[in-house]
Amino acid sequence: MTDMTARPTVDAPLVEVRNLKVSFPVRSGSFIPRRVGEIKAVDDVSFSVARGETLGLVGESGCGKTTLGRAILHLEKAESGEIYFGGQSLNEMSRGELRSLRRRAQIIFQDPYTSLDPRQTAGDCIGEPLKVHGLAGSRAEYRDEVARLLQTVGLNPNMAGRFPHEFSGGQRQRIGIARALAVGPEFIVCDEPVSALDVSIQGQIINLLQELQQTFGFAYLFVSHDLSVVRHVSDRIAVMYLGRIVEIAGQDELYEDPRHPYTRALLSAIPIPDPDLEAGRERIPLTGEVPSPLDPPAGCSFHPRCPIAIPDCSRDVPELREVSPGHWAGCIRAQGYGG
Repeated sequence: MTDMTARPTVDAPLVEVRNLKVSFPVRSGSFIPRRVGEIKAVDDVSFSVARGETLGLVGESGCGKTTLGRAILHLEKAESGEIYFGGQSLNEMSRGELRSLRRRAQIIFQDPYTSLDPRQTAGDCIGEPLKVHGLAGSRAEYRDEVARLLQTVGLNPNMAGRFPHEFSGGQRQRIGIARALAVGPEFIVCDEPVSALDVSIQGQIINLLQELQQTFGFAYLFVSHDLSVVRHVSDRIAVMYLGRIVEIAGQDELYEDPRHPYTRALLSAIPIPDPDLEAGRERIPLTGEVPSPLDPPAGCSFHPRCPIAIPDCSRDVPELREVSPGHWAGCIRAQGYGG
């Protein structure tokens, strides 16, 4: 497949994903379960993330965003495809090399409570990676580093002895961020890091993530279903539908000139605070339900709900094509579907 996602840069991508597929078997039967099908959670996905870049990944719940992020970190096993980190293929790495990779690639989970061990103090949650990777030579160094990490994410080092249930949701997510920072990563998967937080706290966490990126220079894959948040934090945005990326472009380009009908429908659902603009803008309602990933439709998976579908859409799976410089869309009619 043609590399449709690389943005102009003199450096090679930090992370590159080629034709990645992840499936989960579906079994039936109580005594002797038998395989009756499979769910294609990630279906032939390719993209890249440059050093220091934030790539936003958006889509409806269940479209495969989280599975994709976890597969990049080898937390989910891929059925096929290639993942490169710093030019090295993860498929060819030994167990020891993959362990070393954990220092360079981390994840911030969606739920800041269930992702922390309730039996560990905040200091232990943050400091465990230091022990695992041998990054603290003495107990004093360990305590100093945990204190520094707490300060880095805006928490008082005196809180190190508290347990997760003694913190608010926003504070727990800061602990999760500090844990990810402990090993000095170059790449972080942010798996809907603010969706479980109060709206008043979301902005604080987003600002913290941006400040940390400016300070340390790592790259993000920012997974979210909130298009407003993704636009605020991302350099480029990839739109995912039923396991496939259907459009990818720079953030301004995507919002100002969306080419895939699914992207247009998503953007038309974002509320606008101006009542006059809200009343006059085009609405693109989608009919029907999202097809089951257990039995996806033939051809373009979006065609049963697409307002501009033609007969070819039910037969051919569209590949991502460059509809304008740096802007790719997986739609048979995308070439003539611009603003």
